[in-house]
Amino acid sequence: MVAVTDWNPSALVPLTDVEPAIALGPLDGRYRPVAAPLVDHLSEPALNRARLHVEVEWFIHLCSTDAVPGVRALTGDEVALLRSIPATFGADEIAEHAEIEKVTVHDVKAIEYFIKRRLEGTSLAGLSELVHFACTSEDINNLSYALMVKGAVEQVWTPAAESLVADIAALARSSKGAPMLSRTHGQTATPTTLGKEIAVLAHRLERQLARVRGQEFLGKINGATGTFGAHTAAVPGTDWIQVSRTFVEGLGLTWNPLTTQIESHDWQAELYADVARFGRVLHNLATDVWTYISLGYFAQAAAKGSIGSSAMPHKINPIRFENAEANLEISAALFDTLGATLVTSRLQRDLTDSTSQRNIGVAFGHSLLAIDNVRRGLKTLTVNEATLAADLDASWEVLAEPIQSAMRAAAIAGVAGMGDPYERLKDLTRGQVIDAEAIQRFVGSLPLPAETASRLAALTPGSYVGLAEQLVDDYLR
Repeated sequence: MVAVTDWNPSALVPLTDVEPAIALGPLDGRYRPVAAPLVDHLSEPALNRARLHVEVEWFIHLCSTDAVPGVRALTGDEVALLRSIPATFGADEIAEHAEIEKVTVHDVKAIEYFIKRRLEGTSLAGLSELVHFACTSEDINNLSYALMVKGAVEQVWTPAAESLVADIAALARSSKGAPMLSRTHGQTATPTTLGKEIAVLAHRLERQLARVRGQEFLGKINGATGTFGAHTAAVPGTDWIQVSRTFVEGLGLTWNPLTTQIESHDWQAELYADVARFGRVLHNLATDVWTYISLGYFAQAAAKGSIGSSAMPHKINPIRFENAEANLEISAALFDTLGATLVTSRLQRDLTDSTSQRNIGVAFGHSLLAIDNVRRGLKTLTVNEATLAADLDASWEVLAEPIQSAMRAAAIAGVAGMGDPYERLKDLTRGQVIDAEAIQRFVGSLPLPAETASRLAALTPGSYVGLAEQLVDDYLR
């Protein structure tokens, strides 16, 4: 008998030497195709590209506003040269910036030197000290992050979330007339329709989306402690507040006039709370749909060749909804941490926000992955109306509520013999197996007005759905 070998990864082929590089995290490995659209917005190279954009636009703004005496207007070719710097920031440029940073040990200063290299030997060489003029690193960083997050939210996350909500709304509309037994506290309860319940979740998600769409993205450019100290010391005659405001607003951001060295990040905390809340509502949908699948209300279509269980061939597991649950929990935890961390900075500045913000892409990545999984899961579902109907037909006790309510109304109208309606229905139904015959017999024993008696006699669990369909038609966007 051969002994089991001890597991010792350090004695195996080093995976760190494998090319292309093996990702440590799943978003850059297994789930890369789904998370990839965020790379252009929230990766480290995207951060440095955004920094380049802010730096060159500040250079152009200083020239176009005559903020610094003696600075001439730029030619069209010079503006194009400057804007080509972030536009052409690719693999070679990423490596070059990294080499500069090895020397500076400062990523933003490396950006400044990177730009100055590209001005050497050009007509802009004499103006190179305008690069990073009167700026602290956080002037560049806060604007870069605001642009990055704004782009990720508006161009990637929101379109994906909107498509998801549209899919959920479509399912709600298509199943609005499918009667379903409710389960409050896990017990049989007043029937509804499957579509109305799905519509509730679509409506909730749309409300959170509206909050995200209305988000402000704030920015500042006011120096090392937010006082425009260096600006006014160097050029006291310029209206630096106006120059700052027009620059930030020109970037498509909301200007924040009162800050320390950092922009306070409150807008980020607000946004992340809304995105996390969207995720928590989506988590509710995932667990509800999972439960409906387990009850047989939804059937799942299996992809050709797919395996549900390695041991049980019959199974089609609701893995898309389970995967979504886990990723939403990870995403919400990260967003909660970001929101809690970013709103606090010791005195005028500490660096806790620097590392924290580098994880923004991870939080959005797990959220995007969950959205993708739910959309894919929804596409496999079909409504099993036979199971819904059988469940309702086995639950005639739910008609105790409308009968006792009709008895109350009749009593108020002066009909005799309607006393203690709740107690009488409780005695009839609680702990009892109730069928159609028992309900009909009870209704027939009541001295109800003919119209009321006829209406109750015709009622079934499947028809007792109130205004469920109308609510979907009238209020689901």
